[in-house]
Amino acid sequence: MYNLVSADLFKIRKSIAIKAAFAITSISAVFMSVIAYKIANGSFQENMSGIGFLFGDTDIMSIFGGVLAGVYICSDFDNNIIHDAIAGGFSRIRIVTGKAVSFFCAAIFILIPYAVVTSIALGTGSKFSIGSMSMGFLNLLTSEAGSTLTAAGTGKMLIVVLTLIIVCAAQLSPCVFLAFVIKKPVIVVAVYYGFSIFFGQLAILAKGSKVFYDILSCTPFGGQYALLTLSSGAGDIIKAAAVSLVFIIAILLLTHLVFRKMEIK
Repeated sequence: MYNLVSADLFKIRKSIAIKAAFAITSISAVFMSVIAYKIANGSFQENMSGIGFLFGDTDIMSIFGGVLAGVYICSDFDNNIIHDAIAGGFSRIRIVTGKAVSFFCAAIFILIPYAVVTSIALGTGSKFSIGSMSMGFLNLLTSEAGSTLTAAGTGKMLIVVLTLIIVCAAQLSPCVFLAFVIKKPVIVVAVYYGFSIFFGQLAILAKGSKVFYDILSCTPFGGQYALLTLSSGAGDIIKAAAVSLVFIIAILLLTHLVFRKMEIK
């Protein structure tokens, strides 16, 4: 599996797609913080919050998750790389795991700008507001705006940031399953984006239904996991990371079960 991952990471490092995605998320992260800053100090009206949310990590990653899966997994079916790996004696579980590791590395790489920009923005002590409910790093930015970070607070922020990255990776994990099953990049992007919208609506519905709340709490799409802040307790942070990791493992096992029965031509 090491050779598979190394080859994939080399391909990712050399690809224009990952560089373009990183540039877009970097620009989007800056725009997100600027818009939130302008809304907080009154330079922008709150009706700009919709644009700020579009530049937020939740919305951007729901698009790029499918894009990365399409570019780095679906394409390997077209150019027979996966076929050659199977013919070369690699087990299907190793192939699924290797592709997933490479996919998560690429996803985390393009998510880094949001973590960096959010940390720098909070370090300035300025106020940020989006005027409505937000999630992920955008929520962290607006919830902790104006607070002074102590040494202990900086350490906890690092833990929260890492946990949010794990939650985001778990939310993107269905892209791996879709890529292995559908094998068509455009369809994977469209299906996963619709999938993320669907779970977003379920999260809203879960506020008024304990049943839906309990169901979503077993997945990383439970709204509380993407709403971590410096005021979140250790139990909340641990639960968010644990649920996310278990969900990733479950998705990969499901992907393997389906992929194992596929005939690769």
